[in-house]
Amino acid sequence: MNTSTVITENMYKDKVIPFIPEGDFYFTKGVEAFQKRKFELAIKWLKKAIEQTPKEALYQCQLSIVYTEIGQFHKANQLLTEVVSEHGEHYIDCYYLIANNYAHLGLFQDAKRFAETYLEKNVDGEFKEEAETLLDLMDLDEEEDDDDWAYEEEDELLIYQETVFYHLEREEWDIALPLLDELMTLFPTHVSAKHEYAFAKFFDGDQGEAFRLEKEWLEENPQSLYGHTNLAIFYYESGQQEMADEHIEVIRNVYPIHEQQKLRIAFTLARTGYCAEAYSRFRALSKSQLQGHVSYYKWYSVAAYHCGEVDKANVLWAEACKRFTFLDKNVKPWNAE
Repeated sequence: MNTSTVITENMYKDKVIPFIPEGDFYFTKGVEAFQKRKFELAIKWLKKAIEQTPKEALYQCQLSIVYTEIGQFHKANQLLTEVVSEHGEHYIDCYYLIANNYAHLGLFQDAKRFAETYLEKNVDGEFKEEAETLLDLMDLDEEEDDDDWAYEEEDELLIYQETVFYHLEREEWDIALPLLDELMTLFPTHVSAKHEYAFAKFFDGDQGEAFRLEKEWLEENPQSLYGHTNLAIFYYESGQQEMADEHIEVIRNVYPIHEQQKLRIAFTLARTGYCAEAYSRFRALSKSQLQGHVSYYKWYSVAAYHCGEVDKANVLWAEACKRFTFLDKNVKPWNAE
């Protein structure tokens, strides 16, 4: 009597070869997602690739490019700095990528140094033209000194910057202030930190000290963009519109080349009632470079709302709440003014 053979799981249990993806599989998936501009998915795939093959510098470089694309320049440079530290001579393009990120952050002395290092190490490199253009365009801030920081110090600076940024975006002033105090002590030439300190001081309740600091710094450097934007906001929030307008007049004709500074002007205009001008500025910003900034979505939506673009405002705020889970989607910023 013939019977059908029944194949049980146990018969082939030892012969089944499990599929365990290697780093290249995840990397390819990450690149595909990046090319489709699905940045969050790309980050997930590339992180898996790095977990699988942590010593593959190419994976870290690609992840840094994704971070740059969405405006998380600190994270991008943290990865690139690690690559340069371990594989510098084999990944010389990283020097240019670091320079580009520093330029976006407004750290022009650091950007200049890395761009020059890239050109020294690779005179005919792929990014030669971009590096030379970057050096030509940079408007170096006179407040910053050309310190020759070691990579170990830069790692520490990046960690401080990313941590401070995290708490400032969440308006956690009491946490950000001591970190900014440490950052200024350790890196006294890091200009934006002192202005962020004054900004946090003001909204933490110490308006008098915030005013004093910004006025003192503005006397030292009358062209300081951060000084004028901060004082415009401080005076406006204090009900001194005429004084605020004096500083607005200074910045409204300034058109920086770097997205961080463009955003600073746009949200200052929005916060001080110049919503039409702010809306125009926001529309000209590169969203892909500022997706990590709550202030981009918040004040863009406020400006849009006051310009009669209610649907646009709602879309922006919905996207912000989806991206930043700590936001309250039921409290729209133009209703909380």
